[in-house]
Amino acid sequence: MGNASEVTFVSTISKEYDFLLGTAYTIFGVFSLVGNTILLFVAYRKKSSLKPAEFFIVNLSISDLGMTICLFPFAIPSAFAHRWLFTELMCLCYAFCGVLFGLCSLSNLTVLSSVCWFKVCCPNYGNKFSSSHALLLVMGVWCYSAMFAVGPLSGWGQYSTEPYGTACCIDWYAPSHSLPAMSYIICLFFFCYILPSTIIFLSYAFILVTVRGSRQAVQQHVSPQNKILNAQTLIVKLSVAVCIGFLFAWSPYAAVSMWAAFVDPNSVPPVAFAIAAMFAKSSTLYNPLVYLGFKPNFRKSLCRDAAWCKRTLCLCVCRPAAAKKNSCHPSNTCHEEGHSTRLSNGLHESHLSCRHCPEPGKGHRCVDATPQRTVLILTGSTHSEVAVSQLSNEMQSDFL
Repeated sequence: MGNASEVTFVSTISKEYDFLLGTAYTIFGVFSLVGNTILLFVAYRKKSSLKPAEFFIVNLSISDLGMTICLFPFAIPSAFAHRWLFTELMCLCYAFCGVLFGLCSLSNLTVLSSVCWFKVCCPNYGNKFSSSHALLLVMGVWCYSAMFAVGPLSGWGQYSTEPYGTACCIDWYAPSHSLPAMSYIICLFFFCYILPSTIIFLSYAFILVTVRGSRQAVQQHVSPQNKILNAQTLIVKLSVAVCIGFLFAWSPYAAVSMWAAFVDPNSVPPVAFAIAAMFAKSSTLYNPLVYLGFKPNFRKSLCRDAAWCKRTLCLCVCRPAAAKKNSCHPSNTCHEEGHSTRLSNGLHESHLSCRHCPEPGKGHRCVDATPQRTVLILTGSTHSEVAVSQLSNEMQSDFL
């Protein structure tokens, strides 16, 4: 890069603010990476039992994880170094990914709110909403977001460094001297912020009115349909929480950006952009935070999957040794022991455990590792033994 580029890529805020940004980005990045990875892992384990509306929760985690992977590794070292450490080409890629994944998350939440409204307020038609419909809408979300993300690369709008100098995004100062940039930001602000926010607000407002109006009737009839309605209501509540968190995170950045684009760009302090960008990047935390904190079935699925991982690791270690010797041995080999119990539905449940035995003469007992829970299913005149994790969807709790 030349001298002009080097000056452009130097931070315009104090080192103390940059250190604060770097620390916040590090915290956000770690929690976002862990949280969204866990959510996607649980979703993968329960992929056959996902409801159509839950496809959007999974897609939201994908976009949040994409933003985490593509943005934080560049923003964190640049903030600590007090300047942008990478090339102009990487700046364009950084800006493109930020716009793509940010718009995808907001568009995804907009479609999710519309689907929730459709299923709650128009159940006769909403119950026909299938997984294929959800997949088509997910593809539409990505295409819609990509259209606006590609715009600045094709001459409609511009990408540049952020006013605080250690990150890249849309050039919010360009509208003052470029008509295409002005039209791009107007369209971006209306179609990617005002319109989605309005749809989200109206959808959940109509849902609230519908649920309140039918609550008395629902309480008088306890039925399987009532349980379905309760599950849908819970999904709506969690979706509202995620939407509120996302809009809370991005609204400061939208306000500051519009201030720079349409009022007076020179009157916006760079530190205002830096703080607003920090809030915007925190949006990657809310989806896993809401589901980890407020969804019991999600936590149960997570604990069950964690136990499955431990059991799989244990069996991989123990079975080769057990194949050689079927009893405890001083070399700390293992063998499987188990017992079975009868379930309330008449099935037999067996618990296979891997026993780790210390050397004899030490006075220690064999220790059971995490048991593998299996059931015996009667089919005709024969039974087959399968793991609980492999049971059909109806016999396990829902993912969300």
